[in-house]
Amino acid sequence: MAPAFDKQSPPVKEAETATTHNSNTVINVGNHGGDDYKSRVTVVGSGNWGSVAAKLIASNALKLNSFHDEVRMWVFEEMLPSGEKLTEVINRTNENVKYLPGIKLGKNVIADPDIENAVKDANMLVFVTPHQFMEGICRRLVGKVRGDAEAISLIKGMEVKMEGPCMISNLISEQLGINCSVLMGANIANEIAVEKFSEATVGYRDNREIAEQWVQLFSTSYFMVTPVQDVEGVELCGTLKNVVAIAAGFVDGLDMGNNTKAAIMRIGLREMRAFSKLLFSSVRDSTFFESCGVADVITTCLGGRNRKVAEAFAKNGGKRSFDELEAEMLQGQKLQGVSTAREVYEVLSHRGWLELFPLFATVHEICVGRLPPSAIVEYSEKKPRLSMMEDSARH
Repeated sequence: MAPAFDKQSPPVKEAETATTHNSNTVINVGNHGGDDYKSRVTVVGSGNWGSVAAKLIASNALKLNSFHDEVRMWVFEEMLPSGEKLTEVINRTNENVKYLPGIKLGKNVIADPDIENAVKDANMLVFVTPHQFMEGICRRLVGKVRGDAEAISLIKGMEVKMEGPCMISNLISEQLGINCSVLMGANIANEIAVEKFSEATVGYRDNREIAEQWVQLFSTSYFMVTPVQDVEGVELCGTLKNVVAIAAGFVDGLDMGNNTKAAIMRIGLREMRAFSKLLFSSVRDSTFFESCGVADVITTCLGGRNRKVAEAFAKNGGKRSFDELEAEMLQGQKLQGVSTAREVYEVLSHRGWLELFPLFATVHEICVGRLPPSAIVEYSEKKPRLSMMEDSARH
């Protein structure tokens, strides 16, 4: 999804006053002619999924008159074993040799290690980094982005603060003063990179024209994008499915079989829907039948990195930590499911909802060693609680 960061994110400058923004601003699409009316796109993030996003966008930027050809991609600078800087290698080879080797990004993708320079001219900002680093990134960008900019988040995760959960799209909007849509879906990056057919969902607030611009920017013959007016629903689907994938990985690691895995996926989707609707009454049931919902649960539980590492965790009886397995198995990429499970648990605990969400609660307790991996299927005593959860969701 995004490059490896140190546990300490890059140095953050003091926040300045955010630029105000009208969320109904319509992006100029080049109808008046001239470069001044063309949209400039910057991708903030350059890992596995960020590089694939840049590839999709770059191919469309060359085809569509409403976009500048050049697509900037902010890269957290790293030194490669060869002694070269990652940005220099990307710009020389047109390939992210660390996070997406073997895939050409498009000659119009320019890697930039300076985040402020990368975003300064862009009126379309695509955020795709590990969610735990977004607060620091936003602080660096306060006052540095265009007032008419539109953002979209491909980030699956949330921040938990004293006042409650904060979705990444809201963090971006509040910190930077710009409107933020989201794109989520059944999107294993390496499969899209080699142009296998996939689909995704754009969640937008109230401006359909902005949503259509994002659809136009991402859509290709092998990547089908559908807009849905439900930012929170789409974003929570993308966030919570990683917790379900951790549970599915435990099932695989313990060789419990496909019936058990299907049951875990169904219960997980049920908890996703209930949790989302308890947090945001605006969330639509229909959203869970889009690519961001049931399809993303399926693909992540079958082939995602969260499932893969959770499987190894269970096979080792929980004796090797997720941090250790992540470092060994993911070559610098970051897990999202474990940290999201902790954040969800904090919300459930604070609001007195733990009994309503036994799967979510159990995943976290297994991750931190309070329960063995086999506890993932100990639901017989908790069935009444699941019906309580459904009643809560309805109200």
